[in-house]
Amino acid sequence: MRDSTFCSMETITLGDKRIGIKTSVLEEKATACNMLCCYADELKEGFYPWIDQVAQTLVPLLKFYFHEEVRKAAVSAMPDLLRSAKLAVEKGIAQGRNETYIKQLSDYIFPALVEALHKEPDTDICANMLDALSECLQISGPLLDESQVRSVVDEIKLVITASSDRKKERAERAKAEDFDAEEGELLKEENEQEEEVFDQVGELLGTLIKTFKASFLPFFDELSSYLMPMWGKDRTAEERRIAICIFDDVAEQCHGAALKYYDTYLPFLLEACNDENPDVRQAAVYGLGVCAEYGGSVFKPLVGESLSRLNFVIRHPNALQPDNVMAYDNAVSALGKICQFHRDSIDSAQVVPAWLSCLPIKGDIIEAKVVHDLLCSMVESSDRELLGPNNQYLPKIVSVFAEVLCSGNDLASQQTFSRMVNLLRQLQQTLPPSTLASTWSSLQPQQQLALQSILSS
Repeated sequence: MRDSTFCSMETITLGDKRIGIKTSVLEEKATACNMLCCYADELKEGFYPWIDQVAQTLVPLLKFYFHEEVRKAAVSAMPDLLRSAKLAVEKGIAQGRNETYIKQLSDYIFPALVEALHKEPDTDICANMLDALSECLQISGPLLDESQVRSVVDEIKLVITASSDRKKERAERAKAEDFDAEEGELLKEENEQEEEVFDQVGELLGTLIKTFKASFLPFFDELSSYLMPMWGKDRTAEERRIAICIFDDVAEQCHGAALKYYDTYLPFLLEACNDENPDVRQAAVYGLGVCAEYGGSVFKPLVGESLSRLNFVIRHPNALQPDNVMAYDNAVSALGKICQFHRDSIDSAQVVPAWLSCLPIKGDIIEAKVVHDLLCSMVESSDRELLGPNNQYLPKIVSVFAEVLCSGNDLASQQTFSRMVNLLRQLQQTLPPSTLASTWSSLQPQQQLALQSILSS
């Protein structure tokens, strides 16, 4: 608490001691730490000459409990220092030092960050530390040994448990007799901080799964008893979304090694496709697409149920409203993957044209590139169900190409863009003039003009 007799002094209680600290000195220290952090971030490999000295200064400050801003700056600097070291080695300006140097720095920073997280009293800074661990993993993850990964996993368990305890404690406070609006505001703020902690746990686990792939699965098995409750209906939408994203990452990164989890998680995934929260729906339908792609025969029995769940999302009257469009786009992408990988399990003469009728998608730029690339491949292979009897769906295909090509480079990769142009040129040469004329006439005037200029260039 602040001592009112000295406006620039702060009294801090540590154990049974009370310590008076000059706040101006602490603020200067925080500013200095922030500046070091900025220099490392801005200069990148150019910061190499100062990395060791700054690391030795800032790592101990991860546990500087007299001032939060000092800790925050020290935490932010950790990934910046590792990144500077890695770039300096890669660009050959680290005076002959190699990967061993990055490993040494990583071995100094990682345990210190994990230990600091273990002792951190502030929820906000806990989230920052989880974020910093995730960033450090992206930079030097493959250099970690098993015991270091184990220490991160054990810490994640403790973070989830501590978070649940705080949640219970807040629920008790809400029931108290003296609960008022002010306390309500405070609880709301604490709940938001808690969501951020869970967000960062999800990001960190995602990074671990992407870095170590199937070799991380024994750790994932250990964590599953901590993660399963997050799928519950009693949890917040954000917790459910994070739980789904973690499974999506496992399925996407571990392919065949993840099949053993489908029985447990797919029923939850299917149910979540129709969740009232659009972010939960988006994560769930994205996961269905991943399972359709990598699930092979394990996914096959679920194709019918998956189609009806996806159909529900796609046909929803408000599907294209801004809040829902990302879920819609991911559902269309998942439907495309079922057409691609499970053609023999669907009524393709119905489903493929239904998928085509949803194109182009424009909200989720990443999925748009995937979907429009798939469309190109299907046209290149003269897909019978896509083109339809007597090429009846060709005008729709050309109009999708036109919209994608007229959107600049947003909705397709440069490679897909070129393939679309080539396909249109082939169609110009091979289609009967009457078919060509009716196809062009189905386009809007500005699309016709844009296509003409693209095709003639």
